[in-house]
Amino acid sequence: MTSKQRAYLSSLASTLTPIFQVGKSSLTPEIVEAINLALEKRELIKISVLKNCADDPREIAEIMGERTHSTVVRVIGKKIILYRKAKRNSKINLPN
Repeated sequence: MTSKQRAYLSSLASTLTPIFQVGKSSLTPEIVEAINLALEKRELIKISVLKNCADDPREIAEIMGERTHSTVVRVIGKKIILYRKAKRNSKINLPN
């Protein structure tokens, strides 16, 4: 992913509210599956890491990206932005 594409996705995500929160139990199989389903429907999602989570948000983002086969667009503080192109009905067209 190019920096131009990353900036474009980041600007789209700026208006989004986080739809998932990672808390004390960190990454559970249930939250990974829910994120996987959300990525298929929305393509671009924002996740919030709560203060009581002991893990580093960058590590969480990397693991989540691997498990959901998605791209980590950006990690800002305790917010994670993930992107994965939908298999059907893709809504987001990335610039070249």
